[in-house]
Amino acid sequence: MSVFTLTNPLLSLKVSTHGGSILQLVAHRDGADLPLLRPAKVSPGTPPLQSGCFPLVPFGNRVNGNQFKFNGTRYPLKPNTDWDAHYLHGDGWLQEWRCAEHDDWHLLLEFSHHHGAYQYRAVQRFELVDNQLEVTLSVTNLSKVAMPFGLGWHPYFPLEEDTQLQANAAGYWLEEAQWLAGEHQTDLPEELSFTTAKKLPRRWVNNGFSGWDGQAKVIWPSRHHQLSLSTEPACPVYFVFVSDPKFDRGYDFDFFCFEPMSHAANGHNMADLGGLKVLEPHETLSQSMTLTSETATDEEKQ
Repeated sequence: MSVFTLTNPLLSLKVSTHGGSILQLVAHRDGADLPLLRPAKVSPGTPPLQSGCFPLVPFGNRVNGNQFKFNGTRYPLKPNTDWDAHYLHGDGWLQEWRCAEHDDWHLLLEFSHHHGAYQYRAVQRFELVDNQLEVTLSVTNLSKVAMPFGLGWHPYFPLEEDTQLQANAAGYWLEEAQWLAGEHQTDLPEELSFTTAKKLPRRWVNNGFSGWDGQAKVIWPSRHHQLSLSTEPACPVYFVFVSDPKFDRGYDFDFFCFEPMSHAANGHNMADLGGLKVLEPHETLSQSMTLTSETATDEEKQ
């Protein structure tokens, strides 16, 4: 396990090979370091669930029933944690990645997976360009048959009293037991409609949102700062997660998650695969996410 640092005059990034996870992303402003992701302990052994962001590969979230049928074959999925009954967020966040390239401004990590329903090679590239962090995640199907793949990230953002989120959506999925995605709704509750920037609810939230255009903003008015998030190609789905001290001991509404995904949760069991991409053997799928550090405008500070 290793930790790598990228830095330029505007940003600094620390990435662990454990889970291919981001431990810190800070903006250098007015002689201070401003956290743009939840700051984690800078240690090679920091668990990805305590990091600032980790990758979702070969797909994100959960598959209902821990199984799916594709091209006439049934694929079972085994739980990959000791606290969730489902195979969660793929394998990438639980694996050790290998550094293939590294200098002051870019880092290339990779790992391969050769057992279970999925066999694949994943590559993650991090690059600092002025006030932007560009992350590209790619997956190559190493199976002998075509398989449905998806990509995404699980960022944790600092949550303060006045933190706001802006992200368009056309609908959302209710949450069912065991944190599974349930019925899709087209009427968004007011507190979960982020078309205009608004504060996050101070309660448990764990929902996927559909009809996204791949663009979002996290705004910290008291900091006079914001982070713009964009995806290419535009991810159609995002998840919002806010925990709750009633169920999560030690949580103090100090972070929330905004998770870009190239597909819907449980897309494997949808007629259209929910945005999952079918990759033939040796075919590759790539997804990028750009995080841009910006001073908030007067309108966005309000």
